[in-house]
Amino acid sequence: MVDPAVEDKIVAATDNRFEELPVEQKRKINMEENEDEKQSVSGRRHLFGRRKPLHAALGSGKAADILLWRQKQMSGAIFVSATVIWLLFERIGYHLLPFLCHFLILALAILFLWSNLSSFVNKSPPSFPDIRLSQELCDCIALFLKDQINEACLLLRQMTTGKDLKRFMTVIFTLWIVSIIGGWFEFLTLLYILFVLMLTAPLLYERNEDLVDAYGEKAGEEIMAALQKLPLPFLKNTKQN
Repeated sequence: MVDPAVEDKIVAATDNRFEELPVEQKRKINMEENEDEKQSVSGRRHLFGRRKPLHAALGSGKAADILLWRQKQMSGAIFVSATVIWLLFERIGYHLLPFLCHFLILALAILFLWSNLSSFVNKSPPSFPDIRLSQELCDCIALFLKDQINEACLLLRQMTTGKDLKRFMTVIFTLWIVSIIGGWFEFLTLLYILFVLMLTAPLLYERNEDLVDAYGEKAGEEIMAALQKLPLPFLKNTKQN
């Protein structure tokens, strides 16, 4: 579990960023959330047991806007950048270390020339922001990582000691599926496919939410009915509960 103090700091930081937004953008966000809440209270069962609106379930922030393509320019730029990187490394055969070195050489050369030749072309030199991480932000991130690592270690201990057989079987099955899929693609290609799914699946789900929820509920019932026939003790316990 995440420390409540850390969670309060993260929520406070999110609220502060929201208050700093322009009035029109805040009004647009509030209208979108109200519309999502009206759809959420309709009483239907959502996929994966979700109760919040999709935008709220994704964090209601800039990341949610990008995943749902509400900032089309940003989402498109990220998608095109990922595609170009995949083509460079996977199709053209470019290597990561030379790519990073060449990118840094080009960026440093452009900034150096811009800074030193700006006075000759009557243009202002580039202004470099003074980026400094605050101690509070570092402490918040460290505490969050500590809580997540401790929770992962606790779950690992419970699975290995047989106290959580259902989670153990789920993890084993997931790793087995990932190993099969990983044998079909290169690692970078697999990351690119997952990235494309991450950028497109939420948008497609939001546009066809009713249909996906209906089929998902039906498929879940059929899967659980098939699993109940297996001689596994934790499935019998689930059925009794």
